[in-house]
Amino acid sequence: MKTLLRCLAPVALAATGACFATSNDVKLLQGQVDSLRIASVRADSVHAAQLNQVIATLGLVRDSLGTVSGHVEKLQGDVRGDLHDVNEQLLQIQQLTGQSQNRLQELRASIEQRNQDAGESAPPTGTQPAKGATAAPSTASPAPGAPGSNEPGPNQLYQLGMEQLQRGSPSTAVQAFQKLLQDYSTADIAPEAQFYLGEAYRAQGNAAAADTAYSLVIQKYPKSPHAPTALYKRALYLEQQGNATAARALLNQLISSYPQSDEAALARDHLRDLK
Repeated sequence: MKTLLRCLAPVALAATGACFATSNDVKLLQGQVDSLRIASVRADSVHAAQLNQVIATLGLVRDSLGTVSGHVEKLQGDVRGDLHDVNEQLLQIQQLTGQSQNRLQELRASIEQRNQDAGESAPPTGTQPAKGATAAPSTASPAPGAPGSNEPGPNQLYQLGMEQLQRGSPSTAVQAFQKLLQDYSTADIAPEAQFYLGEAYRAQGNAAAADTAYSLVIQKYPKSPHAPTALYKRALYLEQQGNATAARALLNQLISSYPQSDEAALARDHLRDLK
C-alpha cells in the first residue's frame, strides 16, 4: 500500500499543478477580455463622437442648402418675373410695330389713291391745238399706279390682298398679290407680297403652290425678314411629303444662313426630333 501511495503521489502533484495552471490561464484570458471590452467601449465612444460630429455637420450643410435653395427659388422667381415683364414689353413693341407698319401701308395706299384721283381731275398737258382745230385723241396711257391711271398701285394691291386674306378670301388675295408681283416686280413691297402669296395659297389648301411661292421668297429676296420663315415652312412641307433628307438640309441651311432668327431656334429643336 505504501508503495502504491508513493507511486500515485507524483501523479497527484502533477494533476494539482495542471489545475493551478488552468486557473491562471483563465484569469489571464479574463483580463485580456476585459481589456478588449474596455478598448471596444472606448472605440465605440470615439465612433459615436465622430458620428455625432458628422450628423451635426450634415445638419449645417442641410441648413445651408435650405438657405441656398431659398435664395435660388427667389432668384428664379425674380428672373421669371423679369422675363415676363420683358416678354410683355416685347409684345407691346411688336404690336406697336405691327400697327405702325399697317398704318404706314394704309397711308401709302391712300397716297396712291389720291395721286390717281388728282391725275384724273387734272387737265391734259402738252401743246394746245390751234383755234378751231380738233385735238387729236391721245393714245398714250399712264403707267399702272401713276397719276391718271385707273390701275391700283402696289400698295393698294398689297392692302387689298391682306384685307382679303384676313377676311378668309384667299382666292381674291392670290389674285391681288399676283397682279402686284406682275406689274410691280421691283416695288419695295414685293418681298412681302411674295411671302403672303404663299400664305394665301396655303389658306386655299394648295400646299405645292405655297411651297413654290416660299421658294421664290428665298431665291429673289434672301435679305427679306420673311426669308427665314419661308425657309422653315418649306422644310416642314418637305417633311410632310416624306422627304426627311431634304427637310433636314433646309433646316441646316436656315441655321447657317439666319443663325440669329427665331426660326433658327425652331430649326435646331426640330432637327433633334426629325428622323
